Amino acid sequence: MRRRFFVQPFAGRSAVLEGDAAHHLGRVLRAQQGQLYELSDGTRVWLGRIETVARDRIDFALVEEIPSYPPAVDVTLLLSVVKFDAFEWAIEKATELGVSTIVPLAAARSEKALLAAASKRHERWKKIATEAAQQSRRLRVPILEPLIRPEQAVRSHRAGACIVLSERADAPPLREVLAGEPARKAALATGPEGGWTDEELGAVTRAGFREASLGKLILRTETAVVAAMASLNYALCA
Repeated sequence: MRRRFFVQPFAGRSAVLEGDAAHHLGRVLRAQQGQLYELSDGTRVWLGRIETVARDRIDFALVEEIPSYPPAVDVTLLLSVVKFDAFEWAIEKATELGVSTIVPLAAARSEKALLAAASKRHERWKKIATEAAQQSRRLRVPILEPLIRPEQAVRSHRAGACIVLSERADAPPLREVLAGEPARKAALATGPEGGWTDEELGAVTRAGFREASLGKLILRTETAVVAAMASLNYALCA
């Protein structure tokens, strides 16, 4: 199966891959003239044939356009910062499951040391999302927004089915919240280790988000992200 890479907007019948991706393809994968790869500029996907290989630049001739499949549901994931290995795993899997936008949240119970280091990890997180998007053959890489407080994030991302995952005993199951939901856009908010504070949950629900439970068991953040994303895809893509 051919690898996919993301390039700048196509110019006529040619495309250019530069930077780290070009270095990886040229030096690590030992790309050669004449080889074929899938190229996406975020709008269309073409089959590209390598014309020239330089140190940090590879030039392609576009051979033919191939089908592209944008996500059926436009999902924004409001993801509270947790330990970075789990947070990065959640970014990777959410990307594979079709998330459109990822918004890191500085929740009240997120560790302060993690929040302080988050800005330095932003480029790494973008790289993780890019590699996951290439691996899963997405049309485009999800947008990764800067760190923000939950109360601000929910005001900016209210569209379609707005869900906040909750551990409260009286929270309705996610399947009930999504039953009959016709939305083609969704926003999903997940809390940190230790859960939301009452103040945060109140602010999120006042912004129009509906509480939903994934069951009686307490899931890690990264597990909850995968379960909820898969549920959204199942419920809203029908």
